Amino acid sequence: MTRLTVMQVLPALDSGGVERGTFEIAEALVRAGHRSLVVSAGGMLVAPLEATGSRHFKLPVGEKSPRVLTTVNRLRHLIEGQHVHIVHARSRLPAWIAWRAMRSIDPRPKFVTTLHGLNSVSRYSGIMTRGDRVIAVSESSMNYWLSHYPDLTADRVELIFRGIDSEQFPFGAKLKPEKAQQIRQSLELPEGIPVLTLPGRITERKGHKDFVNLTARLKVEGVDCRSLVVGDFKKTRSDFKRRLDDRIDRLDVRDRVIFAGHRDQVRNIYALSDIVYCLSTRPESFGRTAAEALAMGRPVIGYDHGGVGEVLGNLYPEGLVPVGDQRALLEKTEAFLANGAPEVPDRQPYLKSEMQSRTLALYQSLVG
Repeated sequence: MTRLTVMQVLPALDSGGVERGTFEIAEALVRAGHRSLVVSAGGMLVAPLEATGSRHFKLPVGEKSPRVLTTVNRLRHLIEGQHVHIVHARSRLPAWIAWRAMRSIDPRPKFVTTLHGLNSVSRYSGIMTRGDRVIAVSESSMNYWLSHYPDLTADRVELIFRGIDSEQFPFGAKLKPEKAQQIRQSLELPEGIPVLTLPGRITERKGHKDFVNLTARLKVEGVDCRSLVVGDFKKTRSDFKRRLDDRIDRLDVRDRVIFAGHRDQVRNIYALSDIVYCLSTRPESFGRTAAEALAMGRPVIGYDHGGVGEVLGNLYPEGLVPVGDQRALLEKTEAFLANGAPEVPDRQPYLKSEMQSRTLALYQSLVG
């Protein structure tokens, strides 16, 4: 087995599926005896990343300004100086910077990309199809990119599902009473009142408006519940925060919508939740939050498109609703609360260990 030096490049190391996937592969590389390098603008995951044995290099490879072009030479020197075998790009702008940086390197490192999103079809997005190997994180992602980019051939695409850590999200896990009480008190969640949870970064496309509307309709119907929003606002979207706050006040549900902020231990929130929601208005490449909640045996209601639709279709079709159908969303929620949600199967095809081992095997096949 060749001892590899793998460099992953991404905009930043904060919260999100791209960042989590980067961290998990870095962790697997170090554990297997390889060198793991990560290039980003930094973020909350840098310290834990370095604590597990990876090296982080701070470069603004995702900065959307002309200044980002100045990072090309710096990244080229870094790749050459670190004797990198594989550069793995996880989003479009870092992929362009890495592509340009490697052009004059001989021999050129192998180039891997991961299709984390169902991006708009354009030459700019097309950089993600130029990898020597292109990882699709779901069948939805693979079919989308193959159908829109004729130059991307199936033999270069590797289907590797995102993975859930079964130890971090154990099926049927319950909180100790004192822990549950502590969390309930901190979030002002009354005992005996159903908890509906929408996890994920708070942006316009993640379905928070629909979630607030659902809360208001449930109130009109006389259904008492608390709607828990777990995640942080994207810093550049303060206007959306204001509009969401205005909607909450206008619909008179300020006492029912609770913002929990970012949570490192989101599994504790899942364990307290009666229903978890995935309501992205645009299709996602993989339904990570749906897979996490289902892994713990929690019912999930989500829109039937993209990766969320794929995960629910495979594991919990009872939770599917048509995209944007507010009445179906209300009726399914009421049915789950009144009659008890259908049982979640104890089955997990989306394993982190499988994702890690298959990605490392792909790296070896390129270099070996």
